[in-house]
Amino acid sequence: MGTLNIEKKWLFPLIVCSALCIVLLVTSLNMNLVSSTHTINSLFFFLPSRLSTNQTAPVFVETKTCTFQPPPPPPSAPPVPRFAYLISGSKGDLEKLWRTLFALYHPLNHYVIHMDLESPLEERMELASRVANHTLFAKVGNVFMITKANMVTYRGPTMIANTLHACAILLKRSKDWDWFINLSASDYPLVTQDDLIYTFSELDKNINFIDHTSKLGWKLDKRAQPLIIDPGLYMTTKSDVFWVTPRRTLPTAFKLFTGSAWMVLSRAFIEYLVWGWDNLPRILLMYYANFLSSPEGYFHTVICNEPTFAKTVVNSDLHYISWDIPPKQHPHVLTINDTDKMIASSAAFARKFNRDDPVLDLIDQQLLHRSNGRFTPGGWCSGKPKCSQLGNNLAKLKPGPGSQRLRRLMARLTSQARLGRNQCK
Repeated sequence: MGTLNIEKKWLFPLIVCSALCIVLLVTSLNMNLVSSTHTINSLFFFLPSRLSTNQTAPVFVETKTCTFQPPPPPPSAPPVPRFAYLISGSKGDLEKLWRTLFALYHPLNHYVIHMDLESPLEERMELASRVANHTLFAKVGNVFMITKANMVTYRGPTMIANTLHACAILLKRSKDWDWFINLSASDYPLVTQDDLIYTFSELDKNINFIDHTSKLGWKLDKRAQPLIIDPGLYMTTKSDVFWVTPRRTLPTAFKLFTGSAWMVLSRAFIEYLVWGWDNLPRILLMYYANFLSSPEGYFHTVICNEPTFAKTVVNSDLHYISWDIPPKQHPHVLTINDTDKMIASSAAFARKFNRDDPVLDLIDQQLLHRSNGRFTPGGWCSGKPKCSQLGNNLAKLKPGPGSQRLRRLMARLTSQARLGRNQCK
């Protein structure tokens, strides 16, 4: 009797709980919280299954249609590197500059050409006309001539000003270049542009090639301490720099470096030079305004006194240059007798050449495979005569033996830089 009363005692709460569960289940179905009979069954997994054998497929349909998703495409190859050139000349350099431009041309690169204010107006107008009327240059639009000529004195800061002017133009005209290269009309390439692009494709784009040293030696007395004025800063006719007094002491706020005026500089460093967000480039620009042969020290001192960029320096200008010992103001003029030494150096460029010297014809024939008056052949070009038209793939490369020589040189130079050898010391 006691047992029966206990069972009746729990009967009413059991009925209430069961009714509450049924209400919650119905509410869930109406609110789409449960979406399939499988879900309902799972709520009562403790009950035996009573599904009939002739049960049809569920009436519920998935709201999302299952479609085939193709695998993501493989990552595209990085674009080939591009170069931004400044090719500068002076009085009498029209034909030399034009020849050098053709030897260096590639439609993916960018070119600023400049003839200084000493050159006759007729020469500058002739060069501007040639650029404007050349079919390929007009079509691609990657050759720009500075028509408002600057006065440039090699031993003074006007050469630095002209270089920075060209850098600013190149930064404004295009974002599609990776390295800046400054050359004169007396320079000439020893490798094709396909060779150069192919070799640089393997390099970190932050690397800078600049020949430098902090061991100024005789230059401390002859260049660092004297004060000079460059008339090119305020005169329209060229004249040499002149010295003023008193001499100055060596700086203590930064360390001086010197080296070659010819460089291959990364876009990142060029932006730093032009924008100068920490002011060092501007301070040093003012300091070198009174420094003899300042193009051989300004860029070197800036890069080696900025810790981040100092780690990117490779101690080479990628040129073959024949100097006296100790070096004089100008290097030897190269001739056909220097051919073997130039090739053995594995350098990308050489200087200094006279106009139409037979050695240039030899370089065209043996190293560049270039016909007189034509572009250096590459994977980009087509048409008859050769390289008279653009091909279908401007990024196509056809590297030759020059690329193998240059790659060996690069491997040695970059290996030394990684170990910190000859790097801003």
